[in-house]
Amino acid sequence: MATKPNKELDCLGLYCPEPVFRTRLSLDEMEVGEVLEVTADDPAAEEDLQRLAKRLGHEVVSVESDDDEVKILIKKLK
Repeated sequence: MATKPNKELDCLGLYCPEPVFRTRLSLDEMEVGEVLEVTADDPAAEEDLQRLAKRLGHEVVSVESDDDEVKILIKKLK
């Protein structure tokens, strides 16, 4: 069963470090247990966002990438 995000963040067309900044701000506004879906097309975004989630203590629920886009679901744990 797919996790349904509570909030979606569109970072298409944005390049490092913008997707990381926006993801951080979005997570700060969310409640513990909520899930954020980030869509990005920056080649560095997949690794950067996973590293951000880990550093902040959140869970990367899933990562889907196809061609130029990546979709990452991050669950806020604290």
